[in-house]
Amino acid sequence: MDLAHKLEPKVVAIIPARYYSNRFEGKPLAKIQGKPMIQHVYERALAAPILSRVAVATDDERIADCIRGFGGEVVMTRPDHASGTDRLAEAATLMDVPEQDVVVNIQGDQPLFPVEVVEQVARPLLDDPALPMATLIYQIIRKEEIDDPNHVKTVFDRNGMALYFSRASIPYQRDPEHPPPPTYYKHLGFYAYRKGFLLTFVSLPEGEWERFEKLEQLRALEYGYRIKVVLTEHDSIEVDTPKDLIRVEELLKNDQAIKRSSVQTLKR
Repeated sequence: MDLAHKLEPKVVAIIPARYYSNRFEGKPLAKIQGKPMIQHVYERALAAPILSRVAVATDDERIADCIRGFGGEVVMTRPDHASGTDRLAEAATLMDVPEQDVVVNIQGDQPLFPVEVVEQVARPLLDDPALPMATLIYQIIRKEEIDDPNHVKTVFDRNGMALYFSRASIPYQRDPEHPPPPTYYKHLGFYAYRKGFLLTFVSLPEGEWERFEKLEQLRALEYGYRIKVVLTEHDSIEVDTPKDLIRVEELLKNDQAIKRSSVQTLKR
């Protein structure tokens, strides 16, 4: 084996999961078609060919027992983390992830995420060793999302580097009488970090814009680090409330019905 191959970075996925939530306590363990949501997320991650390892990072024994119950890897972290990124960094350290490897943060509340997005968010860091961080964006189709602060918007330069993220509708169209309207892009909560930068990121003091917007990624921009944004054709549904579970259940049923229909067609 040559040295270049030995030093080729690997990609690992860590899924931060906490039990307590203001809007939906115990969310990771909520059942979807009889299976805990965190298991749906974990199994989808396992299906991503680019990943060499998948683990859940939690501070709750109920979640840890669930992960062990279906044979998954779990990393127990401190209970006092201010954010999922802090938990991610501790888990990456406990897992002895090498400095040059890529850590993908997969949200534990997106049980239907398309497997392809893992490759899409990690690939820029594998192709450019100097790039510290990448994330995904999606062109907004539903107009109601443009002014919804829960859907974070972003603008970026011609090289695909983020300029800003905001809960406001950016860019602002000053003269709506003259079409066409701007294209809006929303941020999807998938991140890829080089492990060394991940530790640097969590050591930085909170940024001013981060404090106003409550968006961690603004800290990286404020301190002068680049974030590559990758435009994906895949949207991803987040489960924030019990009501969202119903929507996910219906989407899964429809998807399974389509697959059964396709199989029956092929057998004819």
